[in-house]
Amino acid sequence: MNAVELFDIQTIVNDYRKVVLSMPVSEQTLQPFGMLHGGISAMLAETAASMGANTVLNDTNQFAVGVDLNIHHLNSVSQGTLEAVAIPLHTGRRIQTWQVDIYETQQHNQIASATVTLTNHQKKE
Repeated sequence: MNAVELFDIQTIVNDYRKVVLSMPVSEQTLQPFGMLHGGISAMLAETAASMGANTVLNDTNQFAVGVDLNIHHLNSVSQGTLEAVAIPLHTGRRIQTWQVDIYETQQHNQIASATVTLTNHQKKE
């Protein structure tokens, strides 16, 4: 089971201009103090950016992986549904940078803001 399945992440939009993912906040995603664990926000941000970066690569012999993640946790949440919105800032031949904003959907409070840098690699044959 991968992280997308484990945390019930759903894809709403997935193209080279924008990725939107949704994920429920559950007991599995909370830290001991009852708030969303920051690592879960980071995982969601990198997942959204990685999905978008890989849609940019229309060459089937390439794939993109994260090399840097900078995240700011802006508000806490203990229940509800998260929505991650990723947009590309730069999509070069070797490096891509995506901006990811994460919101709680009912109150539309921004939970986190992240910048994810990814590198494009050739698949080994």
